[in-house]
Amino acid sequence: MSPRLARLFRWVLWSVVLLAALAGAIVLAFTFSPWPAALLVRRAFDEEGWKVSRALAKHVPKDVSELLNESYDPTSASARLDVFAPSASAPRALPTIVWTHGGGWVSGSKDQIANYARILAGRGFTVVTVGYRIAPGATYPGPVRQVNAALGHVLREAARYRVDPDRIFLAGDSAGAHISAQVANVATVASYAEALGVQPALTRRQLRGVLLFCGPFDVGMAELNGPFANFLRTVLWSYSGTKDFQSHEPFRTASIINYVTTDFPPAFITVGNADPLRPHSEKLARKLTDLGASVETLFFPADHQPALGHEYQFNLDLPEAREALEAAERFIRVRAGG
Repeated sequence: MSPRLARLFRWVLWSVVLLAALAGAIVLAFTFSPWPAALLVRRAFDEEGWKVSRALAKHVPKDVSELLNESYDPTSASARLDVFAPSASAPRALPTIVWTHGGGWVSGSKDQIANYARILAGRGFTVVTVGYRIAPGATYPGPVRQVNAALGHVLREAARYRVDPDRIFLAGDSAGAHISAQVANVATVASYAEALGVQPALTRRQLRGVLLFCGPFDVGMAELNGPFANFLRTVLWSYSGTKDFQSHEPFRTASIINYVTTDFPPAFITVGNADPLRPHSEKLARKLTDLGASVETLFFPADHQPALGHEYQFNLDLPEAREALEAAERFIRVRAGG
């Protein structure tokens, strides 16, 4: 073998060895940590979140005031919230929507839903959007505790934020709907609050209702052998803090559907007919109805066209999304008493 051919052979051999080592390292990383896959999910979800936000900009009214990046916990950099209110109305306390953003617990931010919050504020409400630490950096039930802490801050600053402390509505989309449902249950079921280690910031009397858009409510319904299996394993591993999330005892309380009672606040629940999470919303609505709790729903026939996917409500170019917005506003006005 000529020296030149020998050098080429050695170069090819070392390249193969290095590529094999790199491939092995990648496999090990995905096997022993949720971080690599979670970061891929985060990137894809955040790209879509900002795309949706930009599309909503044309629907934002001009007469909305805002306070941005208010700290609700000085010990945490993630503990920030934004407050939106109609600037044209009299400086009085308004029915208040506290919204928790979605993103599969591993992505998203309050900034991505700011335009939707501005649209709601333009309809005569104070709207608070809550930031919280996302997984895998933060695990369950950290976000529930953070949103509860944000509520405590909002109530303490009610006069400055133009918040009516006796007319509070919790709201959320996707994973944020799950967190909001849990915070609502914390306010109504003492044993549940104790199980999560949360001292409720909100009383049942103050909580007039909860609005749940496209949420997951039962970990047991995760189809771990279906088309979304890898995604579900990634986000549930990330959020629970363990790969064996199905048998992780502290994570059982994440299946909020098993802990709601007849005291759950009046609920508005909606989901798209083509949303993979549709069965969660339908099951929660049935459970609350069976318990005798007050439930209003906006569901669509299975064959509805156009097919409405996950987070359909944010696409206000769709008549169905505008219908959801109108239904949510009616729900709030009736429950707020005006």
